[in-house]
Formats: sequence, C-alpha cells, structure tokens
Amino acid sequence: MVFVNQLTLTSALGAGLSGLRSSLAGNRSGLAPAAWPDCDVPCYLGVVDIPAEVTVPAEHESRNNRLVEYALQQDDFAGSVAAAVQRYGAQRVGLVMGTSTSSIDRTEQAYRQLAADDTFAPAYVQPRTHNPHAPGDYAAQRLGLQGPCMTVSAACASSAKVFAAAARWLRQELVDAVVVGGADTLCLSVIYGFHSLQLVSPQPCKPFAPDRQGISLGEAAGFALLSRETSDIRLLAAGESCDAHHMSSAHPEGLGARLSMQRALQQAGLTLADINYVNLHGTGTRANDETEGKVCAALTDAGGSTLFSATKGWTGHTLGAAGIVEAALSINALQTGLVPGTMHTDRCEPGLPLLLENTSRTLNTVLSNSFGFGGNNCSLVFARA
Repeated sequence: MVFVNQLTLTSALGAGLSGLRSSLAGNRSGLAPAAWPDCDVPCYLGVVDIPAEVTVPAEHESRNNRLVEYALQQDDFAGSVAAAVQRYGAQRVGLVMGTSTSSIDRTEQAYRQLAADDTFAPAYVQPRTHNPHAPGDYAAQRLGLQGPCMTVSAACASSAKVFAAAARWLRQELVDAVVVGGADTLCLSVIYGFHSLQLVSPQPCKPFAPDRQGISLGEAAGFALLSRETSDIRLLAAGESCDAHHMSSAHPEGLGARLSMQRALQQAGLTLADINYVNLHGTGTRANDETEGKVCAALTDAGGSTLFSATKGWTGHTLGAAGIVEAALSINALQTGLVPGTMHTDRCEPGLPLLLENTSRTLNTVLSNSFGFGGNNCSLVFARA
C-alpha cells in the first residue's frame, strides 16, 4: 500500500495549505489581469508572489527554483522529509519531479542579456539550470536526498504521473519513501506560446461553460511525501495512457482520457459511481472540456451522487505543475470536506453535472484527472485510509 504522509502546495491561492484553505473558504480566485513584464497579451494570470528573501544558490538561480524553495518551506514539508531521511537513510528516499517549462524563464533572461560576443553573460552560465531536470536536481540537493531522482516531462500530466512512478518504486522496494512534486513558473515563452495557439482567454477561464474562450495560465509548486507507512490518505491507484492523437489536441472521442480513468478505477477496484468527487482537468478550451465532459458523462450513472468540478478558475493552468495542484486540491477535499466549485463558470454545457459553487461533503474517495499535450493522460484515485 502507498500512503501520502505529507503534502504542501504553493500557488496563486497562497503559500502552503493554509493559504489554499483560506482562499477556498473565502471564495477568492488567484487569477488577476495580466501584469507580467513586457507582456501585452490580454489575459488573466495566476501569479505566485515569491518574497524577495527566498533565494537559491547562484548555480540554481531561476524563478522556477525559487518557487520550489518557497514551496519546500511551507507546511514543515522539508522537516517531514528530513525525518524520513533520518528513519530510512538518504539513499532510501527518492524523488520524482514533474515539470514542463523547468527554468525556461532563466534561459529567456540569458538570451535577452547576451554579452557583446553573443555568449551568455557570466551570471547566466548555469548548466545545472538550463535543462529540464533543474527543479528536481535542486529539490533533491536541497532536501539531502541520495536515492533515485527522476524528472517526468509529459506536458500537463507531468506531476500527476510522478505519483504513478513513485508507487512503482515503493511496490518494487527500490526505496522506502519518495518525494513527488511539480513546479512550473510563468515566462514570456509560455504566455506567447499558448497565445500563438489561440488558447489564451482574455477573461478568467470558465471551464465547461458554453461561452468559454480558453485557458488562464498560472504557476505553482507542490510536493507530497509517499511511503508504505500508514497515514490518513492512501493513493489507491494511478491510471496512465498516451493516445498520441495530436501534438496539441485531445482525441475527439477522448479515448486516451477514458482509458486512463478506466485503468485507475480498475486498479482501485471501483467504478465511477464509487467515487465521491472528481477533480476534472477542465482547462477551459473548447476541445479539452468537450472531450473530458463526454468521457465523464459516459462513465457516470444516471442519478449518481458523484461530484464534478474543475479548479483552474482558482489557480490558473499551471502546466507541468497541474497534476500536483489537482491532486492537492483533491486530497484537501478529502481531509477538510470542502469541495471546490468551478470558479467563474455560471452555467455548464449539458451532459455533465458540474458543481458550480463550493459545497461541504464528507468524502471517502476522490479521482483527479490530468490530461496533457501529445495525449499524455493520468488519473489518480485517493481515499481515506
């Protein structure tokens, strides 16, 4: 069995679980009109206010790594990991990190401030930062981990798939504990890249609304500590698939999404009717919401009591960190009974019983969907232990 022993999330909703819970309880979205330097794209962003005193060593300097550091300081997460290292040994604690942008923000800065001979200025010569493994490398060093360390870069499913990888390591007894996490920050490459695909909404995103116009981008970093040691939350299952239908569009019938959900439910020995709450990927784009809605509607029993909501109207779409954000919101609902509504959506397309407002409900099982570009899909099932 695999249990979640500790959890933390820092996003536009606030630092740590206390910030998350305060914003949810106060019905406060983390989205605000764009105020990103040198950006003229009309949009709303979920930006994390990283305090100036949060720093990292020069060789690791980037906004992404500073957000990782800020997240690790919350909820005594680093302390919990230190206790696991003390208990099991540094070589028996692994790390799996999900990211899609890594430290592109720092690489952007490097190219915008090239030296006279078109080389990187000395401050930007950072081989440990200008690569996809940068946040995982920093987190492992920061936490003093000597076990296996791996980066998953599978678009917006990245930091959901880390749970699947960690569960395999634990079941194979390669390690005794695993830190899983995800981190992505905003930069011009991200904002203009999605704008070029005509996917960015000029208004706060409205998942599953008939008049939805696209995504609102955000940034976040979150971590969980998994082990075989019993706690109040258990990872029951992780279903994965890759339909490889298109580089940036979901399969029109949602075949990959359906397969990941079915695999997770089968592994957990459940049906969707047994799930109390589903955290939908719900990006606010025409294609994602239409296909995900079809899949969930097809798997849902008529008159069932399963709650569905999409939470990107709270945090923005945090790309490679979306999986850990969605998992954290799902686990938080299990722990507190506060089920988040679909922020900014006042009505939804027919076929899916979408929860629009926050509600309180005692939950025993939740399912979290994370679907990414290239047909990368992952569904996680968590339950009260």
